[in-house]
Amino acid sequence: MLHDALLRDAGGRLIRHGSATRSADWDEVEAFCQSVYMPYRVRPLVRFSRPDATMISARAGRLTMTRFSYGTGIHLDQFDPQAGNILVLNTLQGALDHQTDGGSVAAGAGDSFVVDCSRTEYWLEGNPDHMQLNLTIPHQVIAETAERWFGFVPDDGLWTRRVKFGGPGSTWLSLLDYAARTLVQAGSGASDAAMARHIEEMLCVELLRQWAGAAGFSLQNGARCAAPGYVRRAEEIMEAEAREAPSIGDVARRVGVSARTLSGGFSRFRGLSPRAFLAARRLEGFRRDLETRPEEETVTAIASTWGFSNFGALAGRYRERFGEMPSQTRARGARR
Repeated sequence: MLHDALLRDAGGRLIRHGSATRSADWDEVEAFCQSVYMPYRVRPLVRFSRPDATMISARAGRLTMTRFSYGTGIHLDQFDPQAGNILVLNTLQGALDHQTDGGSVAAGAGDSFVVDCSRTEYWLEGNPDHMQLNLTIPHQVIAETAERWFGFVPDDGLWTRRVKFGGPGSTWLSLLDYAARTLVQAGSGASDAAMARHIEEMLCVELLRQWAGAAGFSLQNGARCAAPGYVRRAEEIMEAEAREAPSIGDVARRVGVSARTLSGGFSRFRGLSPRAFLAARRLEGFRRDLETRPEEETVTAIASTWGFSNFGALAGRYRERFGEMPSQTRARGARR
């Protein structure tokens, strides 16, 4: 499993990549790493050693999957938090030593490790034989997935935890194998973009479950259930009346608190503002209509029923959230 990830397709044929996949030049390797991971510092364990790097990448929606190794022992640190990225490092061969709270943990073939470099410091060491199949995921993508699937955005009780998970034969590795084989067969059409976004969603949801399980963090019974009644009632109002876009002040009045208290409750228990919660529900409702309304209705007409007038801004927000343009969703829905 994963032995030939991003090297061969499902039929066993070698994959042709459009850029260099190996390098012995430190500058070239650094440029690749900054583009697919983030800026950080790398030091070879053996002074003056040269890399023999493997550098292959593929996109899954807003995620980047990489098959990568330095081909020499290395120590990495000073990961840039401003990049806003989460790393999931899946070891195919060799071994890595990852920083954890109060020490480090070794990861061998089949082991995975997750760290949110936007929320905590991190270092790792890799032996000369290491080979990785890694994921780079923007923090915001994971946060949106958590809010969509579990009803709240976890706090730093999860994001600051650096944990090892998975292992040989795990469901996580099976999912990675499926994702890698599917990505190398995808093209650039609308259906392929939808498949890539589907893979993104599956990987993010399963990562959240694995991460939370290893960290002892509850996604089912945590902040979602602990939220006070006025937050839950406000959510019900905004979900039911998303099309009408009630003002946050009106929602606060109806649940019996001030707008400031409502905003504070959402920030503490949901990890986002009431306005962001309502905006997400409106985009999701608009998407449902694009998928289900009669074929003769245009994107513009459907957008108008939701009160959207700035179609350029709407398209940008829609693409950022769903990975495609409204017209692409509409075309797919009209074919059903």
